[in-house]
Amino acid sequence: MAFGRRGRGAHRRSARAKIDATVPWDEPERDDAPPTSGPWDLGDLPDDGITRVDLGSLRVPIIEGIDVRVEVSAEGVIAAATLSQSTSQMQVGVFAAPRTEGIWDEVRKEILGSIASQGGTGQEVRGTFGKEISARLPVQGGMQPARFVGVDGPRWFLRALLTGPAATDPSRASALEDALRQTVVVRGDDPMPVRDPLPMRLPADLAEQAAAHQQHANRQGASPNGA
Repeated sequence: MAFGRRGRGAHRRSARAKIDATVPWDEPERDDAPPTSGPWDLGDLPDDGITRVDLGSLRVPIIEGIDVRVEVSAEGVIAAATLSQSTSQMQVGVFAAPRTEGIWDEVRKEILGSIASQGGTGQEVRGTFGKEISARLPVQGGMQPARFVGVDGPRWFLRALLTGPAATDPSRASALEDALRQTVVVRGDDPMPVRDPLPMRLPADLAEQAAAHQQHANRQGASPNGA
């Protein structure tokens, strides 16, 4: 299910849909910022000694038994990271948000409306990270349970979609929830339109492997016999 900036057809755009053009040093820090145990902003990350994969705007923990893969568009842009454990998956994306207020309350309403329009069902529940959505999404052959988790951070919004057994069984979700809790967001200082995805990239070694693979594929395609 897509998430991003609202289309041009939404002729009444709220203040939260405007560019977050305030540079960090021009705005006082909020004294009432709630404490967190993760996910972490880079500026709040404790010295926990956890090894993480650097994906640019996201740093994802390396946890035994959990595989990490990225989804790359045809243009070579990484849209999200997916963490898998057995038959459960958690897709994680991170987006620009205002500095002074969160957007999860607004996004939840939009997700619930989108689910209903597609023939699914969803409701707000209290979860590990606060308010979340428990849903059943229409898929080929039936309905798929899913959980939508949202976390508002300083100038960023992190969204996770859990599917498989982790969507309904807390014991099967605990490892993926721990991974989400240990994830780090690197927002950067550049102003960005609210809801735009924060830029993600492959780690240097994987990027080199991908480039070499693409070069090899190009050479194979250019060979006279196509072999």
